[in-house]
Amino acid sequence: MSTPVHDDPLSRERAHLTASRSALRAMREDVESLDITDVTANWVNAAVLQSQIEERIKALADLSDTPLFFGRLDYLHAPGAERAEGAEGERFYIGRRHVHDADGDPMVIDWRAPVSQPFYRASKKDPLDVGLRRRFGYTGGDLTAYEDEHLSDPAEAATTSKLLQQEIERPRVGPMRDIVATIQPEQDEIVRAGLAGSVCVQGGPGTGKTAVGLHRVAYLLYAHRERLARTGTLVIGPNRSFLHYIEQVLPALGELTVRQATVDDLVAHVEVRGTDDAAAAVIKGDARMAEVLRRALYSHVTPPTEGIVVVRGSRRWRVAAYELEEIVRELLARDIRYGAAREALPQRVAHAVLVQMERAGEAPDDRVQNAVARNAAVKAAVKAVWPQVDPAKLVLRLLTDADFLAEHAEGVLTEDEQKAILWVKPARSVKSARWAPADAVLIDEATDLIERTHSLGHVVLDEAQDLSPMQYRAVGRRCTTGSATVLGDLAQGTTPWATRSWEEALAHLGKDEAVIEELTAGFRVPTDVITYASRLLPYIAPGLTPVASIRENPGFFEIRAAAGGTADVVAACRELLSREGSVGLIAADARVPELADALTAAGIGHLGPGEETTRATRLTLVPASLAKGLEYDYVVLDEPQAVVDGEPDERTGLRRLYVCLTRAVSGLLVTHATTLPPQLT
Repeated sequence: MSTPVHDDPLSRERAHLTASRSALRAMREDVESLDITDVTANWVNAAVLQSQIEERIKALADLSDTPLFFGRLDYLHAPGAERAEGAEGERFYIGRRHVHDADGDPMVIDWRAPVSQPFYRASKKDPLDVGLRRRFGYTGGDLTAYEDEHLSDPAEAATTSKLLQQEIERPRVGPMRDIVATIQPEQDEIVRAGLAGSVCVQGGPGTGKTAVGLHRVAYLLYAHRERLARTGTLVIGPNRSFLHYIEQVLPALGELTVRQATVDDLVAHVEVRGTDDAAAAVIKGDARMAEVLRRALYSHVTPPTEGIVVVRGSRRWRVAAYELEEIVRELLARDIRYGAAREALPQRVAHAVLVQMERAGEAPDDRVQNAVARNAAVKAAVKAVWPQVDPAKLVLRLLTDADFLAEHAEGVLTEDEQKAILWVKPARSVKSARWAPADAVLIDEATDLIERTHSLGHVVLDEAQDLSPMQYRAVGRRCTTGSATVLGDLAQGTTPWATRSWEEALAHLGKDEAVIEELTAGFRVPTDVITYASRLLPYIAPGLTPVASIRENPGFFEIRAAAGGTADVVAACRELLSREGSVGLIAADARVPELADALTAAGIGHLGPGEETTRATRLTLVPASLAKGLEYDYVVLDEPQAVVDGEPDERTGLRRLYVCLTRAVSGLLVTHATTLPPQLT
């Protein structure tokens, strides 16, 4: 005998899902049917409004394989109401976006709404007036299971959610997905931190720091949408592959306006075609270079040697050299941007002339002052005293003119440091110069000294541990009037200039007041894998708290001698491809071409990092230098010692190896024909 639908909880929940999808479709159709013909004054307004409508339609898209809601809260009392005995609470379905019915009553509550917060924070110790928390399990887009926690029932013991564990450990193919169904209390506190303050998150592999940063952006856009719509938001990642990997997370949450970029994108004032050796890059990335640039820029301001004579009609007005010098000194003392001071100088000179006119009995107005400021004699004097400076030409001269560099780096850089950054072969022009990435950052600093950089409302900086002090400054000036979320792991710093402490990094960023939070619970990396990788911590980040995996499944982990060379590596890949999920083959950069040829010869299709995996092609061949931030269900790590040897020094090499060891979600297979690094044994 079948159970009636109204008595079957799973059927009732499926019916609510069907009704919610219909309501979302109706919401989208309402927007699609809007007629703006009679409400726009001109074509500009019409274009803006039409663009907003199109964005709204996209935000209301129903992704068939993405659950519309993932949880339910049954409150004991109506939220915000007095807790009268016998009063019945409300029921809310928690999902990725708000859905309401034809009467405007909510069918799904946005996970960011205040009423949804107890879904993440309620516990047996502090139920937050929640009687029942229900989690839903899905297969594809179909609701197939549910799990209840009676938080206010003292007789029911606290247990680990099986559905939560399954969702965390679910095999993945394709780009990174959101974690709205699995956000943990300590993560939720960071996600919902206020817009006014900056937050720095130190998190080891698998602690979810990247996901936390992205969900924080989504939350801030929900809580402060109007303000951030004006000021803008930006997510900064280490490379294009990483940005491609995370790019679907925010759109899946209905947020389509967040810009994504690398630091190199931000400072792309010139074409980068060259490279630096490690020593030169470290010096160019040092914060002391900011003082060298400031000195070099302001050396162009020349004390006036003669006055200015302004002719107006039959009268001649003279601004003496000492008066002009006093104006220049005052502008220098104000410590405003070079370009702003240069624009203010003719107006100050004109004001001095107007004072003389008034003393002579004239009554000049603003038009007269502007005319004097544009006078040829005034313009010529400004050009001589405070000339325009091109930031790229300024940096080019510093890097090619030993005397100019020595003059402005005296007491800041040593002679050896100056020699290290001087170009052996000077370039003839800005366009012909072979600029290195660190040079572009210097040009960005010089550009900001001349003209203020536009500041955004909020910036998320991921893999921040790899930035140089000058790169931190470049990011910091993009959020001088806004806040920042800084994400990283000191143990994964793989550049010669990697930051030594978050306090130091935040000082360069201009966010000394940021709160530093640490995530140590590992949700992604299996226990056996993170335990093995943590053997490296005493050598790469002494004192850092190791990640403790909270996963019940220890995962697959094996170290295998590869006496057969690349043939054994290919066999390991084929073995892991027999399992469900994505597979990453990570190897030292120098070994990638050989492995690519071996995979092709074996008939195994593979992708490069950043390319989206499919059911047909699930293997990605990843150079060790691009592995950071990526994750795969299974990983084959080829030749750990080669990964270490591929870096300029052992500590950086071991850090790179730590990154590569911690990319697996379900299993890791290490293959090696040569001896393993002694730090692992």
